[in-house]
Amino acid sequence: MAQGLGADGAVHGWERASLRLRYGLALRDGEQVAPSPGFRYSGMTPNDMAAWATVYGWPGLGAWAGFQREGFSLRRESALLSEGSLLRAAGGLVGRVRLGPVRAELSAGYGFAQLPLFGGAIPGAPAFQFGDRQAVLVGGRLRFPLLFQLQGEVRGEYPVVLSAKDAAGDEASSRGFELGAALRVPLVQARRWSGALALDYQYLHDRLSASRASSEQTLQRIGAALELSWFDAEASRAAAASEVPPPPARGTLALKVADAQTGAPLGGAPVTLVVAGEAQPPQVADPEGLLLAPELEPGEVVAQVRAEGYQLTEASVTVEPGERATLEVRAQKLPPQVGRLQISVADKRDGSPVLDAVLSVGARELRVDAAGQVRLDDVEPGPVSVRVAAPGFQPLEEAAFVVAGQEAVLPVQLLPVRRVGHATIAGRVRSTQGRALVARLVIPTTKVRTRTNAQGTFSLKLKPGTYRIIISAKGHLPQTKSVTVRDGEQAIFNVDLFPRARSR
Repeated sequence: MAQGLGADGAVHGWERASLRLRYGLALRDGEQVAPSPGFRYSGMTPNDMAAWATVYGWPGLGAWAGFQREGFSLRRESALLSEGSLLRAAGGLVGRVRLGPVRAELSAGYGFAQLPLFGGAIPGAPAFQFGDRQAVLVGGRLRFPLLFQLQGEVRGEYPVVLSAKDAAGDEASSRGFELGAALRVPLVQARRWSGALALDYQYLHDRLSASRASSEQTLQRIGAALELSWFDAEASRAAAASEVPPPPARGTLALKVADAQTGAPLGGAPVTLVVAGEAQPPQVADPEGLLLAPELEPGEVVAQVRAEGYQLTEASVTVEPGERATLEVRAQKLPPQVGRLQISVADKRDGSPVLDAVLSVGARELRVDAAGQVRLDDVEPGPVSVRVAAPGFQPLEEAAFVVAGQEAVLPVQLLPVRRVGHATIAGRVRSTQGRALVARLVIPTTKVRTRTNAQGTFSLKLKPGTYRIIISAKGHLPQTKSVTVRDGEQAIFNVDLFPRARSR
């Protein structure tokens, strides 16, 4: 059967001729049942060599020829018992037709094959011999494209036996078949020829039966072949003249814009793509910070992001033809435009600095220096709230307005706390059930005694200090409270008295 795997490229069309040279190994499993007692044999034999050639005189009809030699050796353990070689030769006609992307071939021809037989006068030591078979070979083949410019092939062959003879030349009978598959890997493509690597597999089954010997074998051949194909010169020139290079396949870019510190998407960020050195019209990222740019010319693409409040950021990626590239642009925020703020704290009465003043500026808490001042060099522009507190002075809250790149000055004058000479203690007395009580309050150190009103409330004016107050009411357990009040302050507390347990 014809074995050439010529290229089916669109530029060349049908090949005019092809040649395949194969080298491999054979895995054999056989049995000889006569002469008695018979024996089985199996093993691997290298040096399986073959050559096939095909020539086409017309686009769909041609001739083919093939020759094959396989080494054969018979061993018992490591000892060589017998060896030799077997030949096969064939030739005939082949027709081909294209069924869409599939190429179909049908071949017929003459085939000669040598088949193994064993004889010998020494028992247990068979001598290698061979019979032969002459047949009409009928075969078919399908070849089809695969991924990545690979080609696959399946084929079959059946011999219609004309004659068969054993090793002595006596008439015999024979039958068999062949199945095969191949994977073609292109290596080189020129104007008038192409080269490829063919990974080939064959499965054969042969049987030879004669009056004095009967042998049957199964053979698997695995090999690699170099295949060369030649094309018609005029067809190649016509194809080259009509060949129009296809437009380059374009690629796609999936872009994401995010904050460099947080990774949060920057939705609505303007994006400019620079393709082949030319800036395209600006586009806007969606709310998720995503942008899909289809139909881009292959090559380096630069993405420029100009988000508000962020520095101009660039990133690049290479877009491959027909592929989808991804790129994430992480934009850096602009450094804050800050101003300066100087605060001075003084006593309003004489202008002397208040040295133990504490300032709260935003989330920061600061103390004044020896001159009663605080200086801040990194204040964000805008209104700034400043709260000042110092022992013996009334707290004060002021506001300053800071301008970027400038220094604002805020003088703060504190008033001393006004002393009134007394403090107030007030509150309410209730039962644990929430009912207002008319209770008695006694401060032993001052001999102060008073009662709450009908609503249970009370109010006492005392000198600043710490007092122990005893609260009692009819039918309830008394309580004692300790309260500290400062000048001008008012301390408020509520008391809940527990009822006394009733005696039985």
